[in-house]
Amino acid sequence: MKMLMGLVLLTLLLSGCSTGKGIVNQESYIQDEGTINIYFCPHQDCEGALISFLDSAEQSIHCALFDVGLKSVQEKLLEKQKEIEVKIVTDDDYLKKFKHPFVKADSYGLMHNKFCVVDGKSVSTGSMNPTDNDAHKNNNNLLLIDSAIIAQNYEDEFQEMWNGNFKKGEKVKNPEILLQDPQDNKTISIKTYFCPEDHCAEQVREELQKAETSIHFMTFSFTHDGIANIVLLKNLDGIEIKGVMEVKQISEYSEFNRLLQNQIDVRRDGNKNNLHHKAFIIDKKTVVTGSFNPTANGDKHNDENLIIIEDEEIAGQFVEEFERVYAESSA
Repeated sequence: MKMLMGLVLLTLLLSGCSTGKGIVNQESYIQDEGTINIYFCPHQDCEGALISFLDSAEQSIHCALFDVGLKSVQEKLLEKQKEIEVKIVTDDDYLKKFKHPFVKADSYGLMHNKFCVVDGKSVSTGSMNPTDNDAHKNNNNLLLIDSAIIAQNYEDEFQEMWNGNFKKGEKVKNPEILLQDPQDNKTISIKTYFCPEDHCAEQVREELQKAETSIHFMTFSFTHDGIANIVLLKNLDGIEIKGVMEVKQISEYSEFNRLLQNQIDVRRDGNKNNLHHKAFIIDKKTVVTGSFNPTANGDKHNDENLIIIEDEEIAGQFVEEFERVYAESSA
């Protein structure tokens, strides 16, 4: 029944399809049933959540992970590969950390993804690398999503890289999904994209252009002029703009000084390690996150993923995280 639902193409009128938390603005989506659980590192147990997710696999684990440095994740993958199919793609600079016959590496640029697909039906994604720093020191997010359609999108991307097709590939087949949560009968609008083939920067720009009341952002590296231009224009429209950026990434190439000089409330993070989020929160109802930093390299030269979630409850969790990070930041 679930797979049948996933194959139903919905036509939604702009005037009226309620998600229970807002109005869906797009006309056609694929419908699926599933759930999303979100964790914020380091003050929540991202490591434990990811280990439980991987341990749930009964048939297969396919991961694209920039850096596999967390010992517990290494041990769990080695344990599971004795029982089921495990395949890992990692960045060539970090292959030495987890070099095994079931691990492949790219040969140029960055394979910067941080996702796993379990049993072809569930996905882990977000900004967190499975490393000790990202799980226990850096500010990050981890999303665990149960959805066969979304899992298929990530699986397609994984298979391209597993077969040696890096930094290019086919556009995502079903980028727009309506995910119905069977627990509370709520429907969430989700979009998934993969860089560079799906033009992630343009997807971020389009979401930011929809902002009517506020844009809040937490970014590790922010150097993309086009994305910053939309933030600047929205500031001129009187929309509330607040941002926190990783202090170690602020340089002549960063958008920090440009935004600051235009009277935008942008701050330096207060984490003595790293602010590693790549998140925009729009109108407190839409979240843009994933592995994609708003940079030209992230858009054009890396393998990345981007997820856009329209849901007030989920956005509220990111707002709480933003407020916590903002409170620890400095001008």
